[in-house]
Amino acid sequence: MPPPGLPRTVHESEARDMLEKINSPADIKGLDRDELALLAREIRDLLVVTCSRNGGHLAPNLGVVELTLALHRVFDAPADKILWDVSHQSYVHKILTGRRERFSTLRRGGGISGFSMRAESPYDAFGAGHASTSVSAALGMAIARDRRGGSERVVAVLGDGALTGGLAYEALNNAGQLQSNLIVVLNDNEMSIAPNVGSIASYLSVLRSKPLVNYAREKAKDVLHHLPFGGTARKAIASAEVAAVRFVAPAEKTAVIFEELGFRYLGPFDGHHLETVEAALHAAAGIDGPVLVHVRTVKGKGYEPAERDARTFHGCGAFDIENGKLEMKEGARPTFSDAFARALIDAAEGDERVIAITAAMPDGTKLSQFAQRFPNRYFDVGIAEAHAVCFAAGAAADGLRPVCAIYSTFLQRAYDQIVHDVAVQELPVIFAIDRAGVVGDDGPTHMGLYDIAYLRTLPNFTILAPRCEEELQPMLEFALSCDRPVAIRYPRGSSSGRTLDPPAPIERGKSELLRAGSGVAIFALGNTVDVALDAYALLESGEYGDFRTALPTVYSARFVAPIDRKALLACARSHDLLITLEEHSLAGGFGSAVLEALADAGERVPVERIGVGETFLQADTQARQRSAVGLDARVLARRIAACLVGATAS
Repeated sequence: MPPPGLPRTVHESEARDMLEKINSPADIKGLDRDELALLAREIRDLLVVTCSRNGGHLAPNLGVVELTLALHRVFDAPADKILWDVSHQSYVHKILTGRRERFSTLRRGGGISGFSMRAESPYDAFGAGHASTSVSAALGMAIARDRRGGSERVVAVLGDGALTGGLAYEALNNAGQLQSNLIVVLNDNEMSIAPNVGSIASYLSVLRSKPLVNYAREKAKDVLHHLPFGGTARKAIASAEVAAVRFVAPAEKTAVIFEELGFRYLGPFDGHHLETVEAALHAAAGIDGPVLVHVRTVKGKGYEPAERDARTFHGCGAFDIENGKLEMKEGARPTFSDAFARALIDAAEGDERVIAITAAMPDGTKLSQFAQRFPNRYFDVGIAEAHAVCFAAGAAADGLRPVCAIYSTFLQRAYDQIVHDVAVQELPVIFAIDRAGVVGDDGPTHMGLYDIAYLRTLPNFTILAPRCEEELQPMLEFALSCDRPVAIRYPRGSSSGRTLDPPAPIERGKSELLRAGSGVAIFALGNTVDVALDAYALLESGEYGDFRTALPTVYSARFVAPIDRKALLACARSHDLLITLEEHSLAGGFGSAVLEALADAGERVPVERIGVGETFLQADTQARQRSAVGLDARVLARRIAACLVGATAS
């Protein structure tokens, strides 16, 4: 039986007769309707097979197959520039632009990225990984083209979810003012990851139900052009169109928002009807100034499990093609995100001031669980991290205890609000920084490797990191007891689940001693405690020599700010070497904070910092990424053994 929803059985061994002929966009320009339909079907097959093994953003890509084909049939990339907002929906684009044979390596170490990357292909006009950036970048390219006298087309493709982000409106506003030739394709599937929220989502819902906007406009233009206007008066016709649309079809006035911003609006169109989309794009290419083409698509199109549950298949792990069930690892532990959600619900049960805020990530942050329990105290603000933080600051200023759960990589987008609106005013906003550290197959745009550096310079800002899931609850309780900003950073996934005594009570600025030793002292931050304890166990086993009487001291640092100066100075005076471990950039990170504290105290003990150096980590497994930067128990054990041997010899 074929998998549910697919037009035919999907097997790797099946011939992809049409797809195998496609090595560049030029190869699709001469195809007829039947050939294009077959090609679209084979592309969907390839997407499902590859994502079932590698994971990835399946539903968004299934939804843009026809749109991508139309873009590459109408425009001449890479001369014409096609920019993908977020770019998680660029898989079809990659398949059509010479990367079909490598598509099986998607999101794997050394393979092709799950996002657009300028270094990967000349067809990737602009790199991306965060939302709402494409129109700004495309406008910059359009102005660069105009300055050099070029004629290429610049096209920005953004989803309706991106319209919950303020940057998109800043760019639309500027583009309407500059009136440079620019095409914006609004891919409207009614979702970002979860369903879209806010007034814009409601506005687009109305617009989808009004398919006669362009008919009304053209009817109005026909009337205007047949009136006895002279040459001077004709200049006013363009501005009169909007008013005429309201007169001819007053029910359609909802479409005017894009016109008011200075764009010509075309749509909405069926994004899965290839001929219609091509015609719309051809029309847009013939209009001077900025144009917005509105297409409606179905997220997950062509694979029934993804159509039924586009939220799960937005970004998924490996799954069984036949039934759409995600693969589950046996004995998988609850994640740090799961532990955070439970802790927040418990906290809210006892304190009605606690509210939860997310920026369009209810599932990833697990705040969807909080939303079910406290729907009136849960706020999804859309893809608007800066607004989320300022909103939290306002709530805190008036007595609430807001908890912002945002991925580390996305919190970067709200730095001014963190400084200006929260830190300067010393407001008790709690930042639950999810995905802090290496994140695996999403690659460099999603790594959470910079939050310590951009937070620890702020006065009176407390930063913690739990070593295990069980430590999240006492850390959150501690954060809620503070009257100033607090950040708790925790990684993607789970800790090792090693057996340890329950975490000690949280005391401000105090680390936790886990193993008392001599010679070498390890200060490990967050989940890197697992590495330190595994290295300790290897040394204790005698695998690297008999060091049972000279095992290292191991601390869980717990706090980055304020740092535990007392423990650091004590170890500096009683040990030969300090080693810091962190899943973070070494520049400005926890190890740097340790060096600063020792320097301020005049201590000169050697310090070796292990973390991420001056590099952007590419897509791979988390384990390989950690190993690549030295966060590996065997590497650490050998380093300590060499130090101990050297100390004995001297």
